[in-house]
This record gives sequence, structure tokens and C-alpha cells, in this order.
Amino acid sequence: MHVKLFHFAGSRWRTDEIVDALARAAGLLSACGVAVTGAQVNEVEAPRRFHFYFTPLSRELLRTIAAPGPAVFFVEDTRNDPAFDAEAIGRSNSANRPELADTIWVAYGTRDLPYAIAHELVHVLSDSGEHSEEPGNLMHDETSPQNSRLSHAQCERLVSAGVAHGLLEPIAK
Repeated sequence: MHVKLFHFAGSRWRTDEIVDALARAAGLLSACGVAVTGAQVNEVEAPRRFHFYFTPLSRELLRTIAAPGPAVFFVEDTRNDPAFDAEAIGRSNSANRPELADTIWVAYGTRDLPYAIAHELVHVLSDSGEHSEEPGNLMHDETSPQNSRLSHAQCERLVSAGVAHGLLEPIAK
């Protein structure tokens, strides 16, 4: 999987922090046979209003830049209500906002950043908003280093949906 990473010029996000968190998130996804084969970090020059995740403005932003998924945007905060530290938009929840399909929006200060990124990538790759109550599961609604495992069924779903949507390369047999 090749991940596109976007942060805004003049924001608090640092490239090294983003790259390190993605590398650690990739380690969590490797249990499903998913490998991050590349990452492209992009610094976006845009007016400050775009530095915040807000559906109408984020849609406008994505009409002007190419961000094929999976794409992760590191923003200052969210202006959506309800507000989440991180939000994933898969294909099944993007019907009214198709520009946002296959994107993830992460607010500055998100705790347990590698776990949050991995969690949101699973949402996008599996095209599912489902959470798990299983102890220790990465898809628990609260991200935490104690929640780091995915079930066999979750791995199968994220690989099959990720391949079907062109977000993952098929696993060589």
C-alpha cells in the first residue's frame, strides 16, 4: 500500500512525527499481511481555513488537489460536530461527500497517534465504520496501545475490500 500524507505549511505537525507514526501504524497492520510499500509526504500551501477538518471546506480543498487514497490529512483540529480526534471516510460513508472517499483526517494532539492512524486505515481499507468490543482489539472505539490486535475476520475484510477498491495490491500467493 502506498499512503499519501498531507500536512499544511505553518501548522504544528512535523514531517518526522507523521512519518514515525505511519511506520508504527504499518507495524500494526502487518499482522494482516498489509505492507506500507511507500509514503508520500505533501506539504500543502492553503489558506488557514483549510487547516481544519470541516466537511464543506475539506470537500472544497479536495476538488483542487489530487489525493488518491488512502490519503491521510494532518489538520489542526476539526470543526465538525460531533468532533472526533480522527475520522475516516470510506466509500460506503461518502455518498454525500464523494470527494472525501478514502481519506483520513487526524487532528493535532490525537493521543496514541500510531494506533489512531492504524485504526482509521482499517476503517478505510475495510470500508467499514464498525468498532469492536473485543478486549485488545485495534477497532475498539477508543484507541490505545492496549488495543492493538485485529481478528482474522477483520484482516480478511480489510484485505478483500482494500484490493477490490484498488487501495491494496493483491497478496502474491
